[in-house]
Amino acid sequence: MDSVRKGFDAPTPAGPDDFLDASTDAAAVVSAGGVVVGWTRGAEALLGYPAPEVVGSSAAGLLAMPGDPARVAGVAERCRAGMGWSGLIPVRHRGGDRIEVDLRVSASFRIGGDECFLISARERRPQWAMGQSVLDGFLTRSPVGMAVMDLQLRYVWLNDTLERLGGVPREQRLGRRLSELLPGLQADTIEALMRKVMETGAPVTDYEYVGWSWADPHRQRAYSTSFFPLVDAENSITGVCYMVLDVTERWNARQLLTLVNEAGASIGRSLDVMRTAQELADFAVPRFADFVIVDLLEPVLSTEGHGTWLTDAGPAPARPVMRRAGLSSVRTGSPEAVARIGDRVYFLPPPHGLDLLINGEPILIPVLDPADDVWLAEQPARAASIREFGLHSLISVPMRARNTALGLTTFARSVNPVSFQPDDVLLARELVARAALCVDNARRYTREHTAAVTLQRSLLPHALTGGTALEVASSYLPADATGGVGGDWFDVIPLSGARVGLVVGDVVGHGITAAATMGRLRTAVQTLADMEMPPDELLAHLDDLVLRLSEEEAGGEAAGKSTATFLGATCLYAVYDPVTRRCTMARAGHPPPVVVDPDGHVHFPEPPAGPPLGLGGMAFEATEIELAENSLFGLYTDGLIQGTDDDMELGMSRLGDVLSQSESDLGTLCTSAVQQLVPTPQPDDIALLLTRTHALGADHVVSWDVPLVPAAVGELRAQATRQVEAWGLGELAMTTELIVSELVTNAIRYAAPPIRLRLLRDARLTCEVADASSTAPRLRHARSMDEGGRGLFLVAQLSHRWGARYTAGGKVIWSEQEIP
Repeated sequence: MDSVRKGFDAPTPAGPDDFLDASTDAAAVVSAGGVVVGWTRGAEALLGYPAPEVVGSSAAGLLAMPGDPARVAGVAERCRAGMGWSGLIPVRHRGGDRIEVDLRVSASFRIGGDECFLISARERRPQWAMGQSVLDGFLTRSPVGMAVMDLQLRYVWLNDTLERLGGVPREQRLGRRLSELLPGLQADTIEALMRKVMETGAPVTDYEYVGWSWADPHRQRAYSTSFFPLVDAENSITGVCYMVLDVTERWNARQLLTLVNEAGASIGRSLDVMRTAQELADFAVPRFADFVIVDLLEPVLSTEGHGTWLTDAGPAPARPVMRRAGLSSVRTGSPEAVARIGDRVYFLPPPHGLDLLINGEPILIPVLDPADDVWLAEQPARAASIREFGLHSLISVPMRARNTALGLTTFARSVNPVSFQPDDVLLARELVARAALCVDNARRYTREHTAAVTLQRSLLPHALTGGTALEVASSYLPADATGGVGGDWFDVIPLSGARVGLVVGDVVGHGITAAATMGRLRTAVQTLADMEMPPDELLAHLDDLVLRLSEEEAGGEAAGKSTATFLGATCLYAVYDPVTRRCTMARAGHPPPVVVDPDGHVHFPEPPAGPPLGLGGMAFEATEIELAENSLFGLYTDGLIQGTDDDMELGMSRLGDVLSQSESDLGTLCTSAVQQLVPTPQPDDIALLLTRTHALGADHVVSWDVPLVPAAVGELRAQATRQVEAWGLGELAMTTELIVSELVTNAIRYAAPPIRLRLLRDARLTCEVADASSTAPRLRHARSMDEGGRGLFLVAQLSHRWGARYTAGGKVIWSEQEIP
């Protein structure tokens, strides 16, 4: 018995088979003599008595009612029979309050030799009762419209919401049917559903339909309605109740999505501009409008030029010239139109002008008045058509794609009595946007197949970036049209370790051959640079390529083919390292670069000139210089400095004077330099590539020496992880840890000392391991049973890109990760 008391005085974990577990109820164990032998904390919380005050005392003292021995005996007998007992009993709190509890007595059981009963109790709390006023308020003020109909489907009751949705006063509804009051709705269908509900007793839920109501007679709305039978006490159906909710916004959104999906399949099925415009007009009639016109700017339909504006000159402001490209109407022959397909037109809804096509938003005119003075003055013929055919509402949407103005699409209604609403503008905009993309695709396709795109424009880089190492600007001035296509080129190539490769070249001669050779050489330089070749070796490989090209063309001439002999090219290739601020360069017969120090001093470094590409048999030499931060480093072709006097020295001096001007914007300086040095068309192409150098500070670079012991891998891995997290790149910590582990482990195992680990943070996070070995790493694909050979494969999978480059003292294995 003492052990039982201890078990109730101090809570112990209850197992799944513990029969004393009463959850959150108050519980006690009472002997057959009415003495409390166990007391839980739940009982203490309910009645306020601690266990020492209750255990060993009579349970009768806890009751707030006179004793009833006969009842107690009957309960005990029931519990001994194994059935238990429950009932409502008043008990007394330690503070004197009376508490009504639901009492449950378990079947009897024995503890030792004593017969006992488990008693649990839970306070009886009053149930909340809904008053009539609350019920009335819920029914009348509910945001859902509700009504009760009798067996003849006449209104018996309705709430305020339904009265507001339908627009018919309550007193006019009561005693009448839906079909008598709201003919604009699907009254017959709705009443048929209510009859079905009364016949079958099965409810109908979420039935959606559209129609008009007296509350909003000029706009079609959508409703969702549910019907339930009303059943009396004898289970007989006495009527039907229905609830209705306005779901117009949801309905319109679904319709919009459906139409847009259908438009995607119906518009743009060909690469013909006119046909695409007509597909838009045909799709919108009659789904959305009764009359649609699509007018496109003439440059869009032209196969010449690049989409420039064509305007009618005159005393009035310049007006865009458009042509009718699409036309459709619910009326046969589109009699509303004042212009036909292919006609030149000028239609912008007054008083809007050219800005509507360029930057304007869609125009909504919900009520179109043909007697408007502005329409009569600016569009008299169209005003007459509006009056004759009853066009009463209009939407005009500018057609634009890829920042290019294409034309204007206009939707009008006449047969459909509903005016366009603001929601309709969203659909019109989406339809036109899809069609505009298709029109622009067709326009581009047509132009690309009917007009010759110059090789010069297609082969030169369209966008240059020097990352964090260099600020870059370029200017290219093609030769006079009589000179033909030239072969000057330039490029900026991102390299590993935040370095940047800069190249400028000039193919000898003009014409298609020079331009094609320029493209091949530019591609070759990019490929060789990506192989991390130093400048002098890169030029040597490029020289071999030029020799092979010359031999191919010579072979073509010997076979009787009409080809122009390729004579050679000049080139300068430089690599800038923002960590060391060192620039390594080599040139093949090309003019030297120009350097403008931050203090304005101009000089021209003179790396060994080297022979032009294509001569063969001679080596190229590289030179390294140090550039102060914010230095101006420029590469150019000879056309920029040659001038009319053909004095190269004087031309370089003029270039230095122009670049030493205090112009902070590099792009402006680059453009200005070309304009000043070459004010008139020249017979040779002109290229200028300007860069402003930046240094990668010590806070962006960290390195560690790698001891030749396997235990060093863990410490270096931890240091690298801490550094990455200190840079705020915690998302890359795990992958960096794996990359460092693999690269350092490979270096310790297979490379020669000294070994050094370096991390760089610029546009990407770079991990480098340098060693004194010249052995090239090899990416293996290990078999399933191999114990090793997956290191570089893992690095390749985790990296944005990886590779190796050779230095004078060995090699560097590097891996780059994209910074989130």
